[in-house]
Amino acid sequence: MRLRGFYIGRPQRVAALLLLMLFGECLWTIGHEPLDANDYRYAHCGREMWESPSMLQGYFTTCGNLNGDGTFAYRLAGLPLTAQRAVLLTVDHFRKPADRLYANGSLNGTTWEARHELRFVEYLMRLPFVLFAIWLGGGLWWVSKRLFGPEGGAFALAMYVFCPAIVKYATHPNNEILAMWGLYGLIYTAMGVAHALQGPRSKWKPRIILLTVALGLTAAAHVLAAIVGFIAGMAFFFYLAERRRAYGSQIMVYSALGAMVIAFASFSFKITAFLYVFTGGSARSWFSFDAVRQFVTMPANAGILVATFVALVVYLRSRRSRYFGNTAPLLMLLLLFPLYTTQVISAPWIWALPFLFTFVGGVFADALESKERKLFLLLTVGVVVTQAVLCWVSMAGVMPG
Repeated sequence: MRLRGFYIGRPQRVAALLLLMLFGECLWTIGHEPLDANDYRYAHCGREMWESPSMLQGYFTTCGNLNGDGTFAYRLAGLPLTAQRAVLLTVDHFRKPADRLYANGSLNGTTWEARHELRFVEYLMRLPFVLFAIWLGGGLWWVSKRLFGPEGGAFALAMYVFCPAIVKYATHPNNEILAMWGLYGLIYTAMGVAHALQGPRSKWKPRIILLTVALGLTAAAHVLAAIVGFIAGMAFFFYLAERRRAYGSQIMVYSALGAMVIAFASFSFKITAFLYVFTGGSARSWFSFDAVRQFVTMPANAGILVATFVALVVYLRSRRSRYFGNTAPLLMLLLLFPLYTTQVISAPWIWALPFLFTFVGGVFADALESKERKLFLLLTVGVVVTQAVLCWVSMAGVMPG
């Protein structure tokens, strides 16, 4: 089947089905979890950014330092509500003065005050994060399929779709899911630019622009994610560029400058608020295994843990699995999983999950091409089914996830 030049075969249909299941999981979770104070805080701060930023002691909004993280999640949570408010006020403007509903009403107040006028608030402020999670899932599948084939891509995406942590962070306003989306895209875009340098110059510019946008949006979500992505992306860039390494420094410098402009724009080009990026301490970090220990001891992650253990054993024992496509996500996994921020409340360990699933998908794809194909095929199906059941059970609240 072809759709406007795109071939839709069995791998594409499997990926679409898995992403549809993720969308259903997120909708179910949103429908069963009421809005909390944190949700309203993101909506309130985001609406202020779009509607009337209020400079207060050098901060961008009355929310102060925004919990130390970036502006991206606040803008994303507030945008649908601001758009709905603008539509309601525009329609109300065309009514007769005596018939107007919102002349001095609660639409000018906070999201909590306007909750009876605004419709579908819980879905409007959460669905953008669900869409970014689905976007990341599509990117994860595309990268894994290109590197490891359809089977590796499908397995990596299945682990992603049935991960309780992904569903949890995709259904609440937060910068972690956006930083995870940006960091994963940044790393593999940097690799793509390095590969593009081996080809004609006509393919350089689009990928360099994409690299700049990825770095800028990552910085708008979390400065630490952008720093880690910039350093790691540059290392992979220079490793892959080979004879074109002379262009590497120029490309990365220009990308960093462009990213700074994007981050500046996220503060509406207000220099006083933007300077907090450099003084807020959101990039201060160190290493701890507390998050790793918590992830490992969660019963709902049992299928993922089994797949990871098997993948590590195969990677260490099989020489054919120890190549760049598998090693790069493993290195990112080892770097990100023990990372934690010391001054702000954040969860950098969640950024490691797409790299974990890429690594597992790559190693299992190699194993499925070996003599033990039948054994690993049964193991793959068993792990996916088990993890799906555990994910759904944790969503129902029967098991901690």
